[in-house]
Amino acid sequence: MRYNQLTQTQRYQIHALLKMGHNQTEIAKVLTVHKSTICRELHRNRGLRGYRPKQAHIMALGRRRKAKPLIGRDTWEMIEEKLHQDWSPEQISVWLKKGHGIRTSHERIYQYVLADKWAGGSLYKHLRCQKKRRKRYGSREKRGNLPNRVSIDQRPGIVDQRTRFGDWEVDTILGKGRRHAIVTLTERKSRLALLRKVDRRTARLVGDAVIHLLQPFAHSLHTITGDNGKEFAEHERIAEELKADFYFAHPYSAWERGANENMNGLVRQYIPKGRDLGTVSNQELDIIMHKLNHRPRKCLDFHSPFEVFFVHRQSVALET
Repeated sequence: MRYNQLTQTQRYQIHALLKMGHNQTEIAKVLTVHKSTICRELHRNRGLRGYRPKQAHIMALGRRRKAKPLIGRDTWEMIEEKLHQDWSPEQISVWLKKGHGIRTSHERIYQYVLADKWAGGSLYKHLRCQKKRRKRYGSREKRGNLPNRVSIDQRPGIVDQRTRFGDWEVDTILGKGRRHAIVTLTERKSRLALLRKVDRRTARLVGDAVIHLLQPFAHSLHTITGDNGKEFAEHERIAEELKADFYFAHPYSAWERGANENMNGLVRQYIPKGRDLGTVSNQELDIIMHKLNHRPRKCLDFHSPFEVFFVHRQSVALET
């Protein structure tokens, strides 16, 4: 139904019908508008002395002049550019407000993406969530015990506070056939992401990948927290070479490594579960890392992990 704003003549009709004792439904039938239009009119444009048509019309016109302008084509082009970079509508909304002084809600951007999909467009393919989650059934994996593992219960409390850099979480992502894997690391404070492919999910190859990824940050490395997978059986070698403490979360307690689990979900936007990881190269992972680390995050007050880890960290170090 197309919405037409009330005219001044219709407002005088409303006033007259009210004086005659008609209710809102009856007035709506006379004016051939929806009864909610009459209800909204009486609620929004009523003064201290009740509903008066001249005053109501002035109030409506004043509100119309203050109405927000329509979003221009140039703005939509900027929005589409960020959508193609896999930014979420909420991230785009905040970026437009902070960087360009343009106010548009993330709901409006979602509506735009939906309209584009109905028109045969592909913007929706850049959204992270595109299908409903399905409940999993089946027994849990019996992963066994790792020798000399140190429980997360013994990890320093400062790690939970996220007040320092250098505390990392580690995991692996499996692909089709469960042969190849991707080692994923997330820095807890900045959410910086590191990715590297291994041809097999063995303890030796996973350990080598973790050491390779974290070696450039070894000078400020404190802790690494992983799950109880057998691929982390060489945790003692990793800890010794990187001069860091390695801790293990409780079994089936993914929330204890929440930053890494969330980042794995972001990676799945680019590498879905059905894909054979044999077709994924480390060059492709570098591109994915760049996108994830330069995308603003709500938990970082819409700064990017790169900004927080490399820019903010250096500024704090200079101040101290």
